[in-house]
Amino acid sequence: MRNPFLYRLSQFVAFLMGAKVFLTILLTFALYVSTFFLFNQDESLREFVFDVRVHGIIFCTILSVLAGGIINQFYDREKDQITKPFRTKLQSFLKQKYFLYAYLVLNLFSLTIAAIISERVFLFFLVYQFLMWFYSHKLSKKLILNNITFVGLSLYPFFGMLVYYRTLSWYIILMSVFIFLMLLIIDIIKDTLTKNADKIFGYATIPNSFSSKTTNLLLIIFLIFAQVTSGLIIFVKGLSSIMSYYFAGSILIQILGVIFMINKVKNWKFINLNMLRIWIFIGIFAMLANGIKSYFY
Repeated sequence: MRNPFLYRLSQFVAFLMGAKVFLTILLTFALYVSTFFLFNQDESLREFVFDVRVHGIIFCTILSVLAGGIINQFYDREKDQITKPFRTKLQSFLKQKYFLYAYLVLNLFSLTIAAIISERVFLFFLVYQFLMWFYSHKLSKKLILNNITFVGLSLYPFFGMLVYYRTLSWYIILMSVFIFLMLLIIDIIKDTLTKNADKIFGYATIPNSFSSKTTNLLLIIFLIFAQVTSGLIIFVKGLSSIMSYYFAGSILIQILGVIFMINKVKNWKFINLNMLRIWIFIGIFAMLANGIKSYFY
C-alpha cells in the first residue's frame, strides 16, 4: 500500500477490529445502564455521577475486555482466516507483536487502576484477565466448556457490579438466567456457522461433536427454557413496565426462533443469530427507557 495515510488508517482499523472495540462500546453502555437502573438501589443520579469507584471499575472492565479481545484473536487467527477473511486481511497490516504489546499494556493499566481502588477490585480483575487468557489459550477448544466459559466471561463484569452494590433479588436472578441462555444460544448458533473451520483447527464444539439433529434439539430446549424464564419474570414483575413488555416480546421472538428451526426456513441460522443479537441490543434500550420512566416519572 503506497499511500501512507491509507496504510496507517488500515492499521488503526485492524487494531479496533482485533480489540473488538465496537462490542466493547456496547458493553460499556450496557454496564452503565444496568448498574444505575438495575443494581443501584440507593444512590441518587448525582451521587452515581460522582462515584469515582464505579467509573474506575467500569473503566478497568473496558481495558480488560479490550485486552481479552486482542488475546482471543491472537489464538484464533488461523481459524479467522477462513471464517473472517476481511478482518484477517485488515489485521495483516499490523504485526502480531503490536497486538501483544497492546494486550500487556491494557492489562497492566487496568490492574494499576484496580489496585488504586482497592485490593478486592485488583483481585477481581486479576482473576478476570487470567480467565480471559485461559479461555483463549485452552478452554475455547474444549467441548461445552468453551460455550459456558465464553458466556460466563461475558457476564463477569455485571456480576462484579452486582457484588459491589450487594443487590440481589429474584428479578435479577431470573434476568441473569435469561441473558445467560440467550448468549449461550447465540454462541452455539455461531458455532454451527463455523463448524468446518472449527473441526479443521481442533475446536471441539457442540455442532462438530454431535449430529445436526442433536444440536438443533439442544437449541430448541434452550429456547424453551428462555421462554419459561421470560414468563417467570413477567409473573414476578407483572405487565406494568417497559421491561415486562420486553420480556413478553422475548417469548414471541423465542417462539419464532423455534419455528424457523423446526420448519428449516432458508438461512434460519443467520436469521436466528441476528434476530437474537438485535433483541438483546433492544433490551439494553428497553432497560434504559424503563429506568428513566421509573426514575423521573
